[in-house]
Amino acid sequence: MHLIKNKNVGLLLTLFLFLGLVSTAFRTETRVENQAGFASMPLDTAKTDKETGLVTDQNLYMVKAQCTSCHSSKLIIANRFTRDGWKQKIRWMQANHNLWDLGETEKQVLDYLEKHYAPTATAARRKPLNDIKWYKLEEQ
Repeated sequence: MHLIKNKNVGLLLTLFLFLGLVSTAFRTETRVENQAGFASMPLDTAKTDKETGLVTDQNLYMVKAQCTSCHSSKLIIANRFTRDGWKQKIRWMQANHNLWDLGETEKQVLDYLEKHYAPTATAARRKPLNDIKWYKLEEQ
């Protein structure tokens, strides 16, 4: 009986070890590529604020005060604009949704948005084709 229990424990340990190795083998990380095309760091390295999901930064408190008092932080996270694009969105909200003048804090808000929520280059499966020579298909 003692030998059977030891075999069962051994089999369970072997099974867990095997499952751990298999799950590690199939794990993939999404990486950001730098301009040279080399993977530089995982996407999830930025610390996020638990309350809003926004990237933690010295200017986060200002973004929370100016932006999330009117709308969800998910609206920020879902969009990516250049600094000028974010500025245009602020002007649009001021014109159409009674957003107040951000005054001197606008620079901090734009610095934060430009740094953490700017457009990113997406990884394509291959480079776009150039100099394509099209031909006419002939019916047979």
